[in-house]
Amino acid sequence: MKEKFAFHPVVWTLLIGTVFARGASFMALPFLALYLSNTHGIHPVWIGLTIGLSPLTGTIGGFIGGYFSDRYGRKKVMLWTILVWGLVYFGFSQASHIGVFMALNALNGLCRSFFEPSSQAMMADLTSPQQRKRVFSLRYTAINIGASLGPLLGVYVAQFSSSLPFLLTGLMYLLYGGTLFIMLNRHSITHVTPVHQLPLMDTLMVTWKDKTLLVFIIGGILINVGYSQIDSNLPQYIQQSFSDGVALFAKLIALNAILVIILQVPLSLITEKWPVLRVMILGSLFFAIGFASFGFATTAIGMMIAMAIVTIGEIFIFPSTSVFIDQIAPENRKGTYFGAGQFRSIGNFTGPVLGGWLLQDFGGDFLFSVIAVIILCSIFFYYLGNLHILEKQKAQLLQAVEQ
Repeated sequence: MKEKFAFHPVVWTLLIGTVFARGASFMALPFLALYLSNTHGIHPVWIGLTIGLSPLTGTIGGFIGGYFSDRYGRKKVMLWTILVWGLVYFGFSQASHIGVFMALNALNGLCRSFFEPSSQAMMADLTSPQQRKRVFSLRYTAINIGASLGPLLGVYVAQFSSSLPFLLTGLMYLLYGGTLFIMLNRHSITHVTPVHQLPLMDTLMVTWKDKTLLVFIIGGILINVGYSQIDSNLPQYIQQSFSDGVALFAKLIALNAILVIILQVPLSLITEKWPVLRVMILGSLFFAIGFASFGFATTAIGMMIAMAIVTIGEIFIFPSTSVFIDQIAPENRKGTYFGAGQFRSIGNFTGPVLGGWLLQDFGGDFLFSVIAVIILCSIFFYYLGNLHILEKQKAQLLQAVEQ
């Protein structure tokens, strides 16, 4: 068992740092809308625009951040990004004008989109191919631990000052950056992959010609259309359908987090020798069954069973997507590919809008049935991706035989 988790010290630093960094950001960001409304009296429309800027810039910036990590090195991109990220949260605590808040949250999205692909690529660089699925599973567990603890800390800390969660988050990011700086220098990590020399636009064209990546992103968008319902339309449906909907939704979110933390490692150990595409397809099936069950459940127990099924699908799919990108990415463009994978977040924009329309005009049972069908369609694109991989492998084998 000890050998199974014998990772590079920098990988462990990134995993542990993920718990603290995500915990810190979830201590502040879920309360940003309330902070803007209650403390600064900003209009709801402007609050919505401000909140929406982060995922928007994050989707666009992911590819650029990944490209920079390939061209200039993971170390530079990660350290500079986390420094700016810490300052962004300090800015949140001091700002008072809506324009400043909008700029800060746009930067927040950019920082995330620069740091995430770079850190994932570095984990892949420093881990053997056999261990990467395990590392990405642990990373997802770390994210969920932070996401579970952060809001609870935020509620407690905000009692003393509404700006204190943002100050503490900024401090946590700077401490994380300092620790990362020490570890990267101690282990003499500079460029762990060849520096990529193609200009940005040429890299964009080359990357988007990869049909395997393209169909994978389409499949990921469909998955995210489904998953985005949990934060957007599921709580509205529960509130309409159950007498104590708010409390039930809180229980479902807690159940989701607890199950991810408990089941992530055991399930990853069971499936780590399976083909990654099989794991993703299995996850899509669990997702589809779980979301369809939301529409037909009439009791709190039924909703909890549906959430448990969705959570198992989540455990299978999300870490596997990182493994899949790692497998198809050329060695000198891993950061770029991880960044391009951020385009899956388009589903996070379109999902709430589509789901809101379906819920309003057709009801929850129809909404979740449609979502289940959309999720099942992702299997087709993952299957196409597998066909492209097999074609590449066949071409490489023929080339090797000819040589």
